[in-house]
Amino acid sequence: MKVLLIPDKFKGSLDAKEVIRAISKGIYQVHPDAKIFSVLASDGGDGFLNAVSENLDCAEIKMDTVDPLNRVVKADHLYDTTTKTAYIELAKASGLELLHDAERDVMRTSTYGTGLQIRHAIENGATKVYLGLGGSATNDAGTGIAKAMGYCFLNDLGYELEPVGGQLSNIATIEKIDGAPDLKAISFYAVNDVDNPLYGKQGAAFVYAEQKGASSIEVRQLDKGLRHLESIVKDQLNKNAAQLPGAGAAGGTAYGLNVFLNAEFISGIDFVLGLAKVNQLLADHHFNYIITGEGKFDRQTLHGKLIKGVIDLGKRYQVPVIAVCGQSDIDSAQSKSIGLEQILEIKDTAKSLQYSMDNAAWLIEETTSFFFKSDIPK
Repeated sequence: MKVLLIPDKFKGSLDAKEVIRAISKGIYQVHPDAKIFSVLASDGGDGFLNAVSENLDCAEIKMDTVDPLNRVVKADHLYDTTTKTAYIELAKASGLELLHDAERDVMRTSTYGTGLQIRHAIENGATKVYLGLGGSATNDAGTGIAKAMGYCFLNDLGYELEPVGGQLSNIATIEKIDGAPDLKAISFYAVNDVDNPLYGKQGAAFVYAEQKGASSIEVRQLDKGLRHLESIVKDQLNKNAAQLPGAGAAGGTAYGLNVFLNAEFISGIDFVLGLAKVNQLLADHHFNYIITGEGKFDRQTLHGKLIKGVIDLGKRYQVPVIAVCGQSDIDSAQSKSIGLEQILEIKDTAKSLQYSMDNAAWLIEETTSFFFKSDIPK
């Protein structure tokens, strides 16, 4: 029995390493001689730095920056001195994880702190910057990052605006200040796996802003601001990127990275699996199963997230893929249609959601064990 584990975190309960440990325990209960391989992966969101550090020898750089509400905070990023490459996770300085629920105010939050991290990396020699997107508390379309890199945004009276979601509709002029970093020799990569455009019903505001604290009225205001910014960018910078798949990632940060820093969009799951040399692993070994998973399995999971990437991997190498999850909104017929062998839901329907979250490790272990007890290895 050979099994390859590539799960995501169970948000609010377990990180990916803990999920791997729980699945492994469940398998060993039934197959004590099983050979289990695991990959710490990320779709570019939370856990991006962990996935990079697992596969590359990088220095950890800690620095003072600011959080989404412009308060001083320490955040880390990774730097590979050999290749002069920086790896930065947006959520470390601009993430929801930094705010209490009552502090979520996407009209006022900014990616400026992440921009300071990027600028620090460049000033210390980085010629390539990979930015893992996801988990943001923002809807500023990356204007905060742009400000840190030397852009300023002015209203129709010539006054500088704060680079926050609530001010996007007021931007009249975009300028580059004297002394801004020279970015001609720097390559930027926006690492993410969502396909949302910048605005519209499937855009950054309508899909993600509510969970960041926006009211229904503010969602519409933010969407209007994103549309306005695009019109200014098209007119003054001659760039048109709002409809690129993924432009709406992280509150439109991917869009901002593209139009202000000429960033290329790359798939997070493909990037991380490439670092881990997963294709070589699958070519060298015959696996009975690939097991993935995350806290909640729903239709959003299939819009470019990690699990979709793992399903595609299983199809390519003809290995059955199982998903372990906290709860699922996908029935068995749907799971088969998208290429999953089975979904293993750990939620105890007789008990509360909080119980399942508090006991996720044990429930994953028991659910996995039960599956393998009833399974005849292929």
